Amino acid sequence: QVQLVESGGGLVQAGGSLRLSCSASGRTFSTYLMAWFRRAPGKEREFVAGVNWNGDITSYADSAKGRFTISRDNAKNTVYLQMNTLKPEDTAVYYCAARIGSVGLVRIITSWNQYNYWGQGTQVTVSS
Repeated sequence: QVQLVESGGGLVQAGGSLRLSCSASGRTFSTYLMAWFRRAPGKEREFVAGVNWNGDITSYADSAKGRFTISRDNAKNTVYLQMNTLKPEDTAVYYCAARIGSVGLVRIITSWNQYNYWGQGTQVTVSS
């Protein structure tokens, strides 16, 4: 069983920045594909960003490109999402997700139902 715990959400003004963190339990974190998803009120869960097992492949939703950066530190079992130039439409609950057995994947999976473990979510609210 893998436990994921997000932190770093909060209230920020438009144009501001936040860094989300997701800490994972277990000794095989370095083999997981990690991703961030979000769900805004009244909307479907959507992919935001993903990073492969060793950090050399990343992928972003169009809405996140140029503003968000995903990274991971396998020594700390942690994945990060740096969010800059935040907009009110970024307001959502952000979830960290892990897909096990992902060493060797050459593409980032963006479908939420392909991930095995989820965190509890952290609220990000961007005021205008």
